[in-house]
Amino acid sequence: MVYKEDNILLPLAEDNFSEDEWITIAEESDDIGYCLVEPEGKWVPERVNVENKEIKENSDGEEGYIKFETGILSRKELPYILNTLPFDITFVDKDNIVKYYSQGKEKIFPRTKAVIGRTVQNCHPPASVHVVDKIVEDFRSGKKDHEDFWIKMGGKYVYIRYFAVRDENGEYLGTVEVTQDIQPVRELQGEKRLVSDE
Repeated sequence: MVYKEDNILLPLAEDNFSEDEWITIAEESDDIGYCLVEPEGKWVPERVNVENKEIKENSDGEEGYIKFETGILSRKELPYILNTLPFDITFVDKDNIVKYYSQGKEKIFPRTKAVIGRTVQNCHPPASVHVVDKIVEDFRSGKKDHEDFWIKMGGKYVYIRYFAVRDENGEYLGTVEVTQDIQPVRELQGEKRLVSDE
């Protein structure tokens, strides 16, 4: 039995269980009990303290980092992450001022830095300003949390989504617009489970 545990059971478990599953096993083992030997201490898996790592790597203080509830990102990493996403992001604050847009490789609606600081109404054709106003009004009042549109533009099928951004108390902070060409997604068929060669 010991041979089978050492040479079959444990190697299979090590290959197939994730660290989070091992943590669950360790936490629940006390309730089940131990056969021969109780552990001498509590197992704590190694984790990199990403905040300390960031401080150490940028000890000159020039780079800095932004701390989130679910982790931290350096000021260098954040714009590259946002610009790598396969969609355009624009953020308009609670006062309807355009504060940010991503600069991905495939822009659907080209923008220039001149839009930063302008009201969102001044960034749309006059014929569609009433739609913009309605979306913002519904978000601000809490009537809606999102609104979606989809339009054909040449060979693109553009999916435009607006989301109300709220804090933990539900206070309206602004609107984020996410725009993506979903034509390639619409053309998907079957399944892809293997890594491409190219």
